[in-house]
Amino acid sequence: MTNFFSTYGLFLAEGLTIVIAILATFGGLIAIASKNKLKPKEKIEITKLNQKYQEMKELVNNETLEKWELKKIRKKEKQTVAAQKKLDKNSPSTKLRLFVLKFDGDLKASAVENLREEITAILTVATPKDEVLIKIESTGGVIHGYGLAASQLKRIRDRKIPLIAAVDKVAASGGYMMACVADRILAAPFAIIGSIGVIAQLPNFHRLLKKHDIDF
Repeated sequence: MTNFFSTYGLFLAEGLTIVIAILATFGGLIAIASKNKLKPKEKIEITKLNQKYQEMKELVNNETLEKWELKKIRKKEKQTVAAQKKLDKNSPSTKLRLFVLKFDGDLKASAVENLREEITAILTVATPKDEVLIKIESTGGVIHGYGLAASQLKRIRDRKIPLIAAVDKVAASGGYMMACVADRILAAPFAIIGSIGVIAQLPNFHRLLKKHDIDF
């Protein structure tokens, strides 16, 4: 009888262990699936600046002009749009595009990951007839981070696409290195742009050692 209960207990323990292992495995799989499901997908937001400024213009006109003036302007705009569509239809390759990027750099140049994806997206459609403008705001940081950011901008130059760097406030050190990759730099009148560099100094102890008859 004792052997029966011990065998039964051992069998029950083994069965319970197997059940726990199966439940743990399924629980882990469910947790991983839930985590992947909740993880937000990366995406690139694109804003058409032409439309943004057109809406801004219309808002100002609506508040400042008379109805007859608005009617006259809208009629002229419709004629302009129609003429542009006709031109695009006859010569689709004449339409030039300006792609605008923004880089707000911290000490580690953390924005370089987003910059890389944005440049990759642009290079899938841009041609040498287009232009890319990047707005740089950075006081600099680690050399490897900003070196990577500069190399991403070089991808644009390598494709023969004109690159413009715009600086409103500060592009120093690593930010300046990024700006130097561009074909030209546009800076605000009082913007800080440049690099102080690094000075390394080593005292010359040769005369002191020689004076005291010390060979080194």
